[in-house]
Amino acid sequence: MPDSLPFTEDEDANRLLASNPLAALIGMLLDQQFPMERAFRSPHLLAERLGGELDAQAIAALDDETLAAAFKGPPALHRFPGSMGSRTRDLCLHLLEHYKGDAASVWRDAADGADLLSRLRALPGFGESKARVFIGVIGKRLGEAPPGWESEAADWRSIADVERYEQILELREHKRAAKAAKKAQS
Repeated sequence: MPDSLPFTEDEDANRLLASNPLAALIGMLLDQQFPMERAFRSPHLLAERLGGELDAQAIAALDDETLAAAFKGPPALHRFPGSMGSRTRDLCLHLLEHYKGDAASVWRDAADGADLLSRLRALPGFGESKARVFIGVIGKRLGEAPPGWESEAADWRSIADVERYEQILELREHKRAAKAAKKAQS
């Protein structure tokens, strides 16, 4: 495993993403309708607000008020702190129910790429695209994907292709250009 994932400007957040599988899953979960680098920094901020640890069981047990306060900040952990806080709890509940709270077992115990895709798609807040991008993160950045992951990973540029923080801006610009081209074709 790498020492860090360069998805934010904050080295502590980047180290947490690489060392804590739950942090990586939460970052991916929050990466929608919110800047990528802020989404991936949010697990670090959440850990700080919860006493320094990210633990699926502890997050799942949080009452609504505590969870909402943690997500609202300031700074807010997402553009939609209430709904994404609830979705984060749902993710943790799913991990407890299906993986004994061990986020890494989602990919470490997967038989192959197809099984991994199925497991990720079953996570609350993970659809087809998000699951395929995260397969790329697991395979390209963490080096922990099961055999056959390559055929299931996203075949478009994504956060999985970021090797240094500066590439986040390039990726964002690429996404904007692709959206504009698609809109122009409509």
